[in-house]
Parts: sequence; structure tokens; C-alpha cells
Amino acid sequence: MATAHYKTPSPYKIERPSAPEEDYLYTRFANDVTLKTENGGNNKIIGMALFGAGRAGTFHLRSLVQNPRVNLLYVVEDLKSKWEDIKKYWHIENTKLLSSKDQEQVFKDPRVDAVIVASPTFTHEAIVTGALLHGKDVFCEKPIAENNTNTENCFRIAREKNQHLFCAFNKRFDPSYRHVKERVRAGEVGHVQMIKISSKSSPLASLEYLKTSGGIFHDSIVHDIDVMCWVLGEYPSRVAACAQAHIPEIAAIGDHDTAALMFTFPSGTMGILDWSRYSCYGYDQRLEVFGPRGIIMCENERPLSGIKSQTKGLEGPICVPNYYTFSSRYCTAYANEMEHFLDVLQGKAEMATRGPEAMAVIRIATACEESARTGYFVDMEWGPEFDERGS
Repeated sequence: MATAHYKTPSPYKIERPSAPEEDYLYTRFANDVTLKTENGGNNKIIGMALFGAGRAGTFHLRSLVQNPRVNLLYVVEDLKSKWEDIKKYWHIENTKLLSSKDQEQVFKDPRVDAVIVASPTFTHEAIVTGALLHGKDVFCEKPIAENNTNTENCFRIAREKNQHLFCAFNKRFDPSYRHVKERVRAGEVGHVQMIKISSKSSPLASLEYLKTSGGIFHDSIVHDIDVMCWVLGEYPSRVAACAQAHIPEIAAIGDHDTAALMFTFPSGTMGILDWSRYSCYGYDQRLEVFGPRGIIMCENERPLSGIKSQTKGLEGPICVPNYYTFSSRYCTAYANEMEHFLDVLQGKAEMATRGPEAMAVIRIATACEESARTGYFVDMEWGPEFDERGS
């Protein structure tokens, strides 16, 4: 009877608690059940074309074929041997498959409202400019072009044509990273004194891919540079980097497999980023933000996260491994990213990644590359043209 006076009223007699904001899957379900739609905008079915059906293209293909807001009109893929399998697997019998030599059909088709560019990087610029000049909105996997000048030219065309050019920095759409960003921006840790990102990839990418990837800074590290600047809401005033190739085959193609970077921000915040192309224990992705009021950490996520075992004597509890690679760890981020782009096209959202932000991140990656090559700090200045930021 010692605890009898702690009895509470029946849960049917009190107000039902609402779902926590962190349960984003429940929010999605609740929106589906209640048929919730965003205020404003339109509900026009969007005619789309996908360029490239490889690794990145497959993410987007899944999103597009499952989305009631999309009419997938074209898939442009140069490996004709894949065409029948693509049609059969994804059940897109009404979608036309083309090779890139016939891509003008896509640009000239008035039914196509937007294109998704997930083809090899050396093809991006021509597709982006061709689509924009024909009045199509564009979602493009980075890089948009092979150098800063040409990238800026693509954004210039988009502005002149009043079209959307969305550079896909998918980590912004990861629920955990966005949660950290929102809490940091709300001042929960106070003024950020230190931000750390640790990113180690799995499995090791093929040499064929690495030869045309643009190098570790622009191919991979650029995503985490974007996360750091996005969380803080500022760009670094000074960067330093060192990089090494421990794997002989990567050294032979003039690239690096390991890098360490340091950033100084105008507010006094310091940033540290470590990156590796090869982790033998799975995909390692961690973010930590520290300030005078405390620390917020985003640790590794795992499949079957509720499973823990202790079956090897005194070795202690064992969790399941990390996600194997980016396609599983950031599966939700890729889906959210596409939903956001569709919201933008339907006038229901402002674009979360603006042109100046994409150009800024490319500049920072280039400065880090220079620092690694020369061994010196690189100072950076930012004009008012870089003030425009998304969410």
C-alpha cells in the first residue's frame, strides 16, 4: 500500500498526449490518414524525366515511380541492355527510355516540367543548361558542372530563365541532422564553440568511379562541409586541410583516401572534420555540436536498432553493425529531398538549398583542396552575394 497514493486517473480521463515531433514516420502516416495537404500552391501532376539509372538514379527512380504527384515520362540511360529490365522491374511500361544522344526529345517535350540529373558527372552541365534553356526546372546531383565558373553560369541561366536549379545536398534532409540543426539554431547549446563531423565511407568505391569522381574534396567531403555551414548558418573565414593516400591504387590515380580539415568561422566557432573513403566496420557518420550550455550529438544509426545481444561470455553486449553504406543510411534523406523538390515545383515550399549556398560550398571545398596541396592555411572572404540561404 506504500504507493497507493501515487495512483493516477484512468488514461481515458485525461488528455491524450500528442506524438513527439521527433517521430517523423508517425507524422507522415498521420498526414496520409488525414489526407493533409499543404496550404497554397497547386496539385498539378508534374511531368518528369530522369537522366541516369545508376546508383544515384536508382534512389530517385524509386521515389518517382511511387509518387502520386509525378508522371515519369522519360528515363535517359545509355546502357540499352538495361532498358527492358528497368521497365519490367519498376513497372514503367508507359515511360519512354532514351539514350543521351536523343535527349533533345526531353527538352522539347512540353509535357516535361522538370528533369532529374543523376547521370555521370561529366554529363551534368550539358543536361542542366539544355533543360533550363528549354524552360525546365532541374534537380541535379552534385557537381552541377566540372568547375566553379561553369557552375555559376548554370545558376545564372536559371535566374535569367526564372527556373529552379536545385543542387542535391541530401544530408540536409536527414531527419537526425535536421533535428540537430534546429536545436542548435534554437540556442540550446548557446554560441557554438566547436562542431565536429566524422565521416567514414563503406564499402570502398571502385577505381573506375574514383577516376572520374572529381577527387575526395569535391566528391565526398563537400557534403559534410555543407552540413557544417548549414548547421551554423555561416561560412568559414579560414580553412586548413591535410590529406593522404594510404591505399596504393588510390595514390596511383592522384587522389586521397583520408583527410582532416579544420575551419575557423567569423563568430569564433571552430570546426573539425575527418573523412575516410574506407571503413572496414560499416558506414560511420557522426555529428557533434558543443557550446557553453551543453552538447548535442548525432551518433551512428543502425538497422534493427533495438537489437542487442550478449552471447559471448564476458565480452559485453553486442549491437548490430552500422548501416553498410550511404544508400541505406541516407535512404530517408533521399526520399525527403525529392518530396521537397516536388513541393517547390508545386509552389508549396521555398527551395532549401539556394544557388549562393551551393557555390559557397564548392568554394570551400576548393580552398581545402588548395590547403592540402600547399600545406598552408587558406583565408576566405564572403561578399553580400553569399548572404542568401535556404532552410
